[in-house]
Amino acid sequence: MGLYDDHSPNRFKNRGGRGGFFTGLIGGLIGALIIAILAPSVFGGNNNENPNSPAIEQNEGKTTKEQVSLDVTTDVTKAVEKAGKGVVGITNIQTANFWATGEESQQAVGVGSGVIYKKQGDKAYIVTNHHVVEDATQLEVTLSDGKKVPGNLQGSDVWTDLAVVEISSKDIGEGFVNEFGDSDALHIGEPVLAIGNPLGLEFAGSVTQGIVSGVNRTVPVDINKDGIPDWNAEVIQTDAAINPGNSGGALVNIAGQVVGINSMKIAQSAVEGIGFSIPINYVIPIIEDLEKFGEVKRPAMGVTLRDVAEISAYHQEQTLKLPKDVTYGIMIEKVMPNSPAAKAGLKELDVIVALDGEKVEDVVSLRKYLYSKKKVGDNMKVTYYRGGKKQDADVKLTDDTRL
Repeated sequence: MGLYDDHSPNRFKNRGGRGGFFTGLIGGLIGALIIAILAPSVFGGNNNENPNSPAIEQNEGKTTKEQVSLDVTTDVTKAVEKAGKGVVGITNIQTANFWATGEESQQAVGVGSGVIYKKQGDKAYIVTNHHVVEDATQLEVTLSDGKKVPGNLQGSDVWTDLAVVEISSKDIGEGFVNEFGDSDALHIGEPVLAIGNPLGLEFAGSVTQGIVSGVNRTVPVDINKDGIPDWNAEVIQTDAAINPGNSGGALVNIAGQVVGINSMKIAQSAVEGIGFSIPINYVIPIIEDLEKFGEVKRPAMGVTLRDVAEISAYHQEQTLKLPKDVTYGIMIEKVMPNSPAAKAGLKELDVIVALDGEKVEDVVSLRKYLYSKKKVGDNMKVTYYRGGKKQDADVKLTDDTRL
């Protein structure tokens, strides 16, 4: 026999009246007892039975909960606390001439970032980008505590986009000097933080987080703005957001050490998450020269140069007399009097194809070899073609600012 609900019209007909009354009464008493037992837990009851529950305070008919304060400390917050004090704002102030009145005034034309890396005696030193301080008549440094102090440009280098600014150490307290890490030890995927002043001092001390997207990246740089690359910058690639104003700021590892100086960003609408930072191991010898000499002491040959690739095939063959299989190299346009090149016997129209036996195809590769592998006073073997014949010359390098 199956189970079912009886919905027929005669379902209550044969039930006894008194039995139903007592049954209902007993059922009511049992229900009331259950409600009395369960009421505190169902309807709130005494909150003090659970010691972990937030305290509830009754105040003139209003119920308020006590706010819970959490102390969150992570490796990221520790790194920011360690490095953040030493990141400053740098305002580039230039002289403006108002043609209507003929008067001159000082105006802020841009704001970048900088990193305090050294405190010595009554001076402190800040590394930033060359383009942050370029053409400035005055520099104003805004410390992480908001105090503004005058800055003095100690030296600047357009090739590496680095500069050193000097300030008084009077207001540089404990924790304001950053520690350098080892950029050669970075790994792809390693977490890093970018600290700086994106979009100006209104967002001073902003922090963005990302990873090392690439190491030993090479980015072409057009120094003289003629549309032709003059230099290949070696950089760290990161997806930590680097925006205008972040230039000169710090790229920090999870230990709170500065591993790069943020410099460039691919500013294309179709490209996101690609920022560049100058490796700190590359920065150190540059800023040491800028501190001491106000410029970077680089070896030079004393020549002006032109890529063979820019010269027509006709002149490569008829004027330079190059073999048909030689379509690369660097032609000497001019040799400076009494220069290392002149003393070594190099002449105009000579075509350089190797330095110390290492092939060089263009001016950029020649400059890269010269600046990264040679020092002032070094000797360098130059392999070149003259009149179709391959020859060698030994050049003793000086610190002349010309190649």
